[in-house]
Amino acid sequence: MKIISINVGLPRIVISNSGPVSTGIYKEPVSRRVKLRTLNIDGDRQADLSVHGGSSKAVYAYPSEHYEFWKNELPEMQLPWGMFGENFTTEGLFESELNIGDKFRIGTALVVITEPRLPCYKLGLKFGRTDIIRKFLASERTGFYFAVLEEGELGAGDQFEVIQRNEDGVRVSDITRLYVRDKHNVQMLRRAVEVEALPESWRDHFRNQLHKLHAS
Repeated sequence: MKIISINVGLPRIVISNSGPVSTGIYKEPVSRRVKLRTLNIDGDRQADLSVHGGSSKAVYAYPSEHYEFWKNELPEMQLPWGMFGENFTTEGLFESELNIGDKFRIGTALVVITEPRLPCYKLGLKFGRTDIIRKFLASERTGFYFAVLEEGELGAGDQFEVIQRNEDGVRVSDITRLYVRDKHNVQMLRRAVEVEALPESWRDHFRNQLHKLHAS
């Protein structure tokens, strides 16, 4: 389990059908070691902090293994590392195996898995096609966010060391599935709302879903 590529970028203006849009989704690989801080990586910024960034979304990681799937889905596109806006392109970490709340040492930093990525329309801008958002969610290849528990320095090639597996056992892919297509799974919804490492916005969403199911 390691980092294949570290990708950073500052917000830029791109033109959409509705006019100019500021976005931080454009990332480029860096070869130097970087400082991982509580809210982001040095040299990286998010544009719309109402939906991106914050302590629970300090770093976005995307498995390198998923790129092969997307190359088959989108054969006409060039897909360099960082194409999905990820800060870490990783190897050996999968949404179906990672629990919300799992803790890792990477370099000298300590991080914890917090949530899957829900794509916004800016992923469509990056790919030049609006159907990528639907495809992305349906694939369940969402990547995942880390919160930073201890700041530190890291670089491409650094290994992820497992510090603690969350015994709640709710996986990143479970959260995505509850949101996209398994909305009536009462047992899993109840488990999800009890996961302290899952951001409160997610837990509130699932509490509301449970309330609707009980009321119906």
